Formats: sequence, C-alpha cells, structure tokens
Amino acid sequence: MRKSFYILLLGGICLQGCKKFLDVNKDPNNPVDVQESLILAPAELNISDNIQGGNAGIIIQNYVQNIAANQLNPYVGSYQLFNIDMDGDWSNFYVTSLNNLITLNKKAEANSNWNYAAIAKILTAYTLGTATDFWGDIPYSKGFTSGVFTVPYDKQEDIYKSIQSLLSDAIANIDKNSSPKSPAGDDYFYNGNMSAWRKLAWSLKARYYMHLTKAPGYTAKTQAEDAMAALKNGMTSNDDDLKFSYAGAAGAENTWYLTFTPVTTYVMNATLVDSLRNRNDPRLPKMIAPATATGLYTGRRIGTPTGDLAKYAYPAAFYGAKASSNYIFSYTEALFIQAEALLITSGYAAAQPVYVNAINAHLFKLGIDTTSAAATAYVNSRKLTAANALQLIMEEKAVTNLFNFETYNDWRRTGFPKLQKVDGALIDIPRRLLYPQSEIITNAQPQQTAIQSTKVWWDN
Repeated sequence: MRKSFYILLLGGICLQGCKKFLDVNKDPNNPVDVQESLILAPAELNISDNIQGGNAGIIIQNYVQNIAANQLNPYVGSYQLFNIDMDGDWSNFYVTSLNNLITLNKKAEANSNWNYAAIAKILTAYTLGTATDFWGDIPYSKGFTSGVFTVPYDKQEDIYKSIQSLLSDAIANIDKNSSPKSPAGDDYFYNGNMSAWRKLAWSLKARYYMHLTKAPGYTAKTQAEDAMAALKNGMTSNDDDLKFSYAGAAGAENTWYLTFTPVTTYVMNATLVDSLRNRNDPRLPKMIAPATATGLYTGRRIGTPTGDLAKYAYPAAFYGAKASSNYIFSYTEALFIQAEALLITSGYAAAQPVYVNAINAHLFKLGIDTTSAAATAYVNSRKLTAANALQLIMEEKAVTNLFNFETYNDWRRTGFPKLQKVDGALIDIPRRLLYPQSEIITNAQPQQTAIQSTKVWWDN
C-alpha cells in the first residue's frame, strides 16, 4: 500500500511539474529563437570587427602598404600566407555573419518587418561583396540549405548579380514604408535612420558596378553610367558615412586601436607616411601620429631591420584612438566613385570638380579648414590632367579610405596607387587571398587550387 502511494504521488508530481523539470537543458542565455533586434546588433559589431577590421582586412593593409609589423621576413608583410591562416576569417564570414544575416532577413520578412529585412539584405550584400573580392568564387546560392554538406561555389559573376539583386530588394523593402517594427538603438550604424540605409544601398550599388570596369564581358563606360545613375540616390554628406563608433571602454575599443597594440608590433608603413609627407598633405598630422621617441613622421619599410617601436609613427587619434570610428563606407568614397565614372564617360575636366569636392569632404571631416592656405595649396597642386587623372583619383581615394580594403580592389582594377613589392618579398604582390584549409578539408572544390597570384574573375 505504501509502495502504491509513492507511485501515485510521483505520478501526480509529474503531471504538474515534469514539463518544467524536463526543460532544464534549455539554456536561457542561448535561445534558439530571438527577435530581430537581438540579431542585428551583434551582426553589425561583427561586420566592423571581423569583416572590415578582421585578420583578412589586416593582411590587405600589409599588401597596400598602409601598415607594417616590426618583424623580420618572411611574414604576411612579405606575402607569406598559408591556407590555414584564413580559417577564422571564413568562419566569421559564413558562420557568424552571413548565417545570422540570412536568418534575420527570413525572420523579418515573415513578420513583415521590412526595415529589418532591408538592413539584413544590405549587410548581406556588403559581406558577400567583401568575401568574393577576397576569394573569387564562393558558396552562396546553395550554401545555407539545411542538410547539404558539400556545397558548390557560385561563380563570382553570379555573386555580383546576387549583390545587385539584394540591394535592389532592400531598397524596395524600405520603400514599402510599412514596417510594424523598426530598429533604433539596436542599429549601431544609423540608429534606425532608413533614409541613410537607402542612400547606402544605392552607393554600394555604385561601388560594385565600378568593380566590373575591366571584367570580361563588361565595358567601363556602361559600368560608369550605371554607377552615376545609382549615385543620384546615394550619399550626400559626411553624415551619411557607414561607420561603427566605439565607446572606447575596456572590451569596446576601436578595432584599429587594437591592431596597433605593442604585442602586434604593427606601426604605420613608410610607403603611406612618406607619400603624405612628400606631397605636403595637410592631413598628415590628423591621420598619423609622429614617433614618440623622435617626434618625426617615420614609417617602417617592410623588409628592413627591426627597430625600436617608439621610433615609428602610429595612427593619429581620428582613426587610431580607443573610441575612434571604423569607417566602412564613406561619402568621400562615393564622390571618388563619381569622379572616376565621370573620367570614363566625359573626361578629366568633368571629373575635376567632383574630385575636389571629395578631397575637401575628407579635409573637413578631419577638422581642416578647406579655405586655409595649406588646404588650398594642396588641392591646387593635385589638379587633374589627361595624363594623371586616374592615378590622382585613386591616390586621393586611398588616403580617404585609410584602413579600408577598397584600396586593394582599386589597385587591382587600375594599378593605382602605385605599389612596388616589398624588400625580401617571397612573390609578387598577391592578387587574392587563399581559400581556408578548413574549407578544403570539409568541402573540396576545384577553385581551391588558386594561389596568391591567381586573379579573381573581374581582375582579368
């Protein structure tokens, strides 16, 4: 009788409490389904820290000679790269970024939260564009299907078509103007300003049109015309910049500040520092901090003997402080895109005023009076001619795009800014990054035989 009572008692307890008891394996800190706002904020942080400012982005800064480690060759600065070096970047692109952005888009569309869906599409386009410019052919159209473990790569041309489609769809989502739930503080980039997101989408379309000026089957004139048409709806001032603003507290430091901590031994590269100094560029002290030991603007030249870190220049506060912003896409870039497009379609005289506006927009952003004698003299010394126009547009664009990998894309497209392979280089300046070892092992594809000199499709 006592045994039967205990059985009934346990049964009664189970009827009332077993569901809760059996739910103990659900971790409240790792929910399986979350609202859009909880996906967006960390996705934006990852784009700043690990897509724009991650390991791959730092490698590219070595290639375009903006930064240099105080190390002996061989290392990444002299183009030493292994497939395994890319494992973490691939994970950041696909697992952390694209996977969550695609989830965000699906959830937002299902809930008719069109503004969240638009942001997800724009950031997906940006992340895809970055990945394909690094690696060429990449997985996308079949890359996020449940249960599929061997994923074929999409051709880079098809990725570019997907980018333009995503951006067009994002603009259409914003234009619905009927989103029951919109971002605010969870949107670190624009605080829910959908007009700014719309301008960004059009400006990104222009960037990706211009990437194809030398692509097989495309013409520079058509791409330039498409870019100019897009920019009519694009960014209109520095206020439209896509940037991530860091708080600067411990754990919330600017990603480029962290890049230059002493343990990394990274300092500014002599190629960049010397070019600014030799041109009497008034932006030099705003962009570069002189060496603390000497007060001189001394960059490090890769391949030379190592020296005292205190005798090298570092980024100045505008780009390199703990609470500095990371500029991912800027109004000045949009202006330089327009200037290049006008050069292609109408010649250097038509490009000149837009080119000057671009330089002045960057001077103003850095806090320099554009009417000052130094600023005026500099701009006048950099006038476009038929012979130098493309070179000067790309050189000035590279200055305004400090720490942005778009300079690498421009160099591959145009040959400017002019770069020479570094002292002790193992190979010529690489034309791409290597596919990651983890992908080669788990998802073998023929494209993975590419080496650093193998050009991506649009670079041929």
